[in-house]
Amino acid sequence: MTSAGQVPEVFAQRPKRADARRNYDALVAAARDAFAENGAAASLEDVARRAGVGIGTLYRNFPSRRHLFEAVYVEEVRALSRSAEDLAELPPWDALVAWLHRFVAYVATKRALAEQLLHDSEIFQSCRTEIYSAGEPLMRRAQAAGVVRDDIGFDDVVRLISGLTMAQFPSPEQRDRVLGVALDGLRAPTR
Repeated sequence: MTSAGQVPEVFAQRPKRADARRNYDALVAAARDAFAENGAAASLEDVARRAGVGIGTLYRNFPSRRHLFEAVYVEEVRALSRSAEDLAELPPWDALVAWLHRFVAYVATKRALAEQLLHDSEIFQSCRTEIYSAGEPLMRRAQAAGVVRDDIGFDDVVRLISGLTMAQFPSPEQRDRVLGVALDGLRAPTR
């Protein structure tokens, strides 16, 4: 991550030894799953159990629940940002749409984590900057190709998609249909 602030500090605590790094990564993955399933109140004992480590190992790596939230949140933002690079070879519209689908999945599952982080915290702001740094080039590329309206900005799209994710859908299929309608509104008018 290239943004300043506390985000690099979250990963500065990542252990150097291979076995300790495996435990750290297992804890982050287990916490991600536990928070997605049970929200912010997920049991830390359950996280340790899922990771296959003791509770002492969890607390050695993450002295507080907040430290664990931050590590999971930052890793999820990094994964979303990396996905933009993976889509670079697709046509502009396809790349933007694929990334926005990933963004929807990210937002829908990360609501519990985001609620635990102060929206004005340095970590939250640094993560927001990274998300914009990943998504804006995809949108500019699509606009330059003439497939996305040029009268909107990336912030408009983020707010549109974020608002959509606040709704409770009875099925993923309905969420995807509604997202499709929203994405159709981004298309450049044909002349």
